[in-house]
Amino acid sequence: MPKPRTWQLTACSAVLGLALAAGAVAAAGPWDNGQRKAERARAAATAPTGGAHHAGPPAPAPPAPAPSAAGVLRPLGTPVTTRPGDLAPRLVPLLADPGLGPLRTASVVDTATGRQLYGEGATTPMTPASTIKIATTVAALSALGPDHRIPTTAAATPDARTVTLTGGGDPTLDRARLGTLATHTARAVKGRGVTAVRVTYDTSLYQGPVRHPIGRNENIAPVSALMLDAGRLDKSRSGRAPRSDDPAKDAATAFAELLTSAGITVQGAPAPGRAPKSAPLARTYSAPLADLVERTLTYSDNDLAEALARQTALARKQPASFDGAGRAVRAELAALGLPLAGARFADGSGLSRADRVSAALLTGLLTRAADPARPALRPVLTGLPVGGFSGTLEGRFDTGSATTGAGLVRAKTGTLNGVNTLAGTVVTADGRLLAFAFLAGRTPSPYTAQPALDRLSAALAPPGGPLPTGADRR
Repeated sequence: MPKPRTWQLTACSAVLGLALAAGAVAAAGPWDNGQRKAERARAAATAPTGGAHHAGPPAPAPPAPAPSAAGVLRPLGTPVTTRPGDLAPRLVPLLADPGLGPLRTASVVDTATGRQLYGEGATTPMTPASTIKIATTVAALSALGPDHRIPTTAAATPDARTVTLTGGGDPTLDRARLGTLATHTARAVKGRGVTAVRVTYDTSLYQGPVRHPIGRNENIAPVSALMLDAGRLDKSRSGRAPRSDDPAKDAATAFAELLTSAGITVQGAPAPGRAPKSAPLARTYSAPLADLVERTLTYSDNDLAEALARQTALARKQPASFDGAGRAVRAELAALGLPLAGARFADGSGLSRADRVSAALLTGLLTRAADPARPALRPVLTGLPVGGFSGTLEGRFDTGSATTGAGLVRAKTGTLNGVNTLAGTVVTADGRLLAFAFLAGRTPSPYTAQPALDRLSAALAPPGGPLPTGADRR
C-alpha cells in the first residue's frame, strides 16, 4: 500500500488534472483498474480524521448513530412516475421491503440524457443524513475549484515577539505539518534576532456557534477554524473518537511545544488573539480540494464536510457559520440549476435532522458531477465508496442479490436513528451510467434497511441484460 503523503509547506497549489475519456463509464470519473487515481495516490492509506457516523461491516450489537432532535418526515403521496417495461418491475417490490419503514422515496436518472428512468416521491424533501455531503462537496468544488487548498499561517508582530497561529479552516492539519510550520517560523523569528516569543491563536475566520446542534459528540469536534487532527484526543482511532472541547487551544499548545523544540523560548501559555496585518512568517496548506472531497465522501468525514461548507461560505462572501454555509451551499447549487424546492442545509455533514433534500436533488447533483462539461465536479464521483470494497460500503453488498452490485455500485451512505439513505452511481450491463437515490425514514433498524438499500441499487446493474431504452426512459 502507498505510504500516507505529508503535505509540506508550499506557496502555491498543485494542479490536479482529471483527464476524461469518452463514454458513459468514463464520464463518471478517472478509474484505473477499478480504483480512483487520486484516492490510490493520496488517500487510500490515510486514516480518516472526520468522525463519520457510519460503521464498516454491520456489528451484532445495535448501532450508535449520532443523536439529533426529532425531525419530521413527510408521508409520501406522490405516485410512481414510470411506464410499462421500465424499472418498476425490478424496483417496486424492493422498495416495498418492510425494512425500509413507511417513508420511502426514489429517483433513478440516466446521466447521459438527464432522463428519469424511475421515480417515487422523487421531489419529496426527506432527511438525508450523510448523503447531504454530496451537496456539500458539489457546492465546494463549484465555488472554489478542485485545486483550492486551505492555509494555516503563522505571523508575527513588527518586533517579532508575538507569534500568532491563524486557522484557515483545515481539520486535516496534523502534527507533522504543524511541526514544519513551527520550524519555518522559528527560523524566521531567529532571523530577526529574537529567541523568545509569546504565542497567540486566531480563529476569527469562523463565526457563530462552534458546537454542532447535536451537542457534544464523538462524531464531530467543535467546528473551529483551527484544529489539529480534527480535535481528536485519541489519534489512533478513526471514525468515532473522543474530541477536544477546545481544539484551537490544543493546536496552539502543540505549536508552542514545537517552537520550543525548534529553539524558541515560549513565554506563558498560548492565548486567543488576532493575527497582525504583516505578511505571514510561514504557511502550510491542506491537500487540494479534490482530495478533501474524496476523503469526505469515502469516509463520511463530518469535520471535513463542515469545513468545506464554510469554505463555500467564504467564497460566496457569507459568514463562515452554520447559517452562512447553508445559504452559500444553496446559492451555489441554485447557480447549477438544481431542483431545490423544499431543500434545507442546516449543516454540511448531515448530522442534523433539520436537513432536507429530495431524491431528485441528489440524482441531479450526481448527474452534474458526471457531465463531461464540468470536470471540476468529478471528484464527487471518484470519492464515492465502492460497494463491498471501500469506505463506508466496505462491509456491504456481500449477501444475497446485493452481491451483483459489489464493485459496480459507488454510493454515499446516510445513517441516523430511523433514517437510512443511499445515493450514487452504477454502470449498467449495457454500459450506461445511472445516478440513483433511495431515502428511507422511520426505518426499524439499519440492519434491515441497509441490505434493502443495497438490493435496490444492485438491481440497477443486473447480470440479465440491458435496461430499457428509447421511449421507455422517463
